[in-house]
Amino acid sequence: MGRNSKNGNLPKRKTVSINKPVKSKSLFSNPKIILVFAAVAVLLIVGGAFAIIKSQNKETPTNAVVSRNTASKPQDTTITDKSVPTTSPTSSTEVSKQTKDVSIMTDKGEIVVELRPDLMPITVNNFMKLVNKGFYNGLKFHRVADWLIQGGDPEGTGNGGPGWTIKLETNPQLKNIKYAIAMARRTEPDTAGSQFYILKQDESSLDGKYAVFGNVIKGQDVVDKIVMGDKMTTVKEIK
Repeated sequence: MGRNSKNGNLPKRKTVSINKPVKSKSLFSNPKIILVFAAVAVLLIVGGAFAIIKSQNKETPTNAVVSRNTASKPQDTTITDKSVPTTSPTSSTEVSKQTKDVSIMTDKGEIVVELRPDLMPITVNNFMKLVNKGFYNGLKFHRVADWLIQGGDPEGTGNGGPGWTIKLETNPQLKNIKYAIAMARRTEPDTAGSQFYILKQDESSLDGKYAVFGNVIKGQDVVDKIVMGDKMTTVKEIK
């Protein structure tokens, strides 16, 4: 017997082909990988677009300059609009004018004053509190000069008051002009109580020092006729 293995046959010789090189596979030949790359690209594009839109839609800063065309109009100075403001005074929208009319019946006739609680809330509220209590009924004008008339003192001496005082408030929209009504006080600023004056001529030197809270809208001629000692028979709100 010739040479053989245990199974009686020579092992077959393995042949290796060198003519067919192994092909390397490209990453992009796999459809799944292509889909992953496409999805990432879409996310990057969408994210970039969102960032640009967000940066353009930022809120205007609170200190942004308001253009002339959008600025609110000055407050109306007529005496016919008595609607209550519906917005805060700090809002950029126009605030409605708010007024109260009070009739001061005197020995010489009726004086009607228009008060501005929207501009002078402390002063007007105090005055209306006294009016509604009937505080002024029967009181005299204890001081009359060529430039004003003054009343509201229960003692009739210029030293009396309601028993309390209020804080001084002023508003640049209300000036000490002819037929303005304002609170009288002592030298100290927060000492007004019930006494008030009505001007018969402009007195700009008093601006910022006394609480002007309205103007005479009827009976200006009556103001000019008042003499010392004339009474306020009734003082009441016109509703």
